Amino acid sequence: MAKNYDAVIIDGPPRVYNVAKSAVMASDAVLIPVLPSQFDVWAAEETVKLLEECATYNKHLKAAFVINRKITNTAIGRDVVKALKQYPQPVLKTTICQRVAFAESARGRTVLELDADSAASNEIQLLAKEVMKFAS
Repeated sequence: MAKNYDAVIIDGPPRVYNVAKSAVMASDAVLIPVLPSQFDVWAAEETVKLLEECATYNKHLKAAFVINRKITNTAIGRDVVKALKQYPQPVLKTTICQRVAFAESARGRTVLELDADSAASNEIQLLAKEVMKFAS
C-alpha cells in the first residue's frame, strides 16, 4: 500500500506489544508522543526498549519524541524535554499544545479545516514539516 504514497502513518497502541512491534518493524521512523508528565516520561521506557529490540533487525530505524498536549507557560511543559534526555531518542522541536481546537476537531474535521490560520493548525503544519525532514 505504501508504494503509492510519500508517507504512511501507522497509529499504533502503546501497550499491545505484538501490534506495536509489528508497526515499528514496518516503519522507517517512529514518533513517540509524550504528554508533559513524569508518568509519561517513565512509561516511555517501555517504548524505548521496544525500539532497541527492533533496531537490531532494522539498523536504519529512526525514532523521536513529540511533546503533545503541552500546557504553555508551565514548568512541567518546559521540563519534559530535560526529563526525556535520559533516553537516546531526540525530542522534536515542535510541540503540540493543549488547545480547544483539537477537541473540536473530534467531530470529523481537522484543525486545518476548522481554521487554517489557528495556532493549532500552525503547530500541526510545523510538526508535519519537521517529521518529513526527520524521517527522510
